[in-house]
Amino acid sequence: MKIYLIRHGRQISPLCNVNVELAPEGVLQAELLGARMKRYIPVDALYSSALIRAEQTAEVLSGVIGIKPQPGNAAVNEIDFGELTGLSDKQIDERFGAFMERRRSMEADLAFPGGECGEDVWRRAYPFLQQLTQTDAENIAVVTHGGTIRTILAGVLRMEQRHRLALARTLENTGMTVLEYNRARGWFTVEVVNDYSHLDGHPDLLRKAIKK
Repeated sequence: MKIYLIRHGRQISPLCNVNVELAPEGVLQAELLGARMKRYIPVDALYSSALIRAEQTAEVLSGVIGIKPQPGNAAVNEIDFGELTGLSDKQIDERFGAFMERRRSMEADLAFPGGECGEDVWRRAYPFLQQLTQTDAENIAVVTHGGTIRTILAGVLRMEQRHRLALARTLENTGMTVLEYNRARGWFTVEVVNDYSHLDGHPDLLRKAIKK
């Protein structure tokens, strides 16, 4: 079976992990992905995190591919940024610059002040993935978040969570990461990371186009 981990579409706010709706660009990103999936990628079941931007991305996909999304599941929510939640990049640099530099050094799997570390996310997300493997679906799409996808990749690859930031410089909105589950052996393999070819020809929809 295959599990397609999809980063949600672009949201309306640049502030850290605020629970807000999709921007118009995010809706378009999801529509482009949906058109691609309808044509080339079979989907038997559609899930999302419980955060608005992920649920709305799943709803847009649903309207294109005709698969009703399941209720949002907090097991695949974004990592909890704790005291950084709701802050701008400038505020984070001013208040937590030293912490962020330590985090970027990957010296340890550091929890955000008042929030989660990668291992915390892995412990809640992996049982959810295991539950999916017990269903009859062979192709499952899960709309989730960049931090969560990196954490899942690190866990599947048996990496220390502190190294997860080395897994792609950025994950594009609506980019797909594909896992394959071997039912006989009971393990996942990583087949594709951050595939956003449905955004080709739309440079304004890439993350580098976002104005800080």
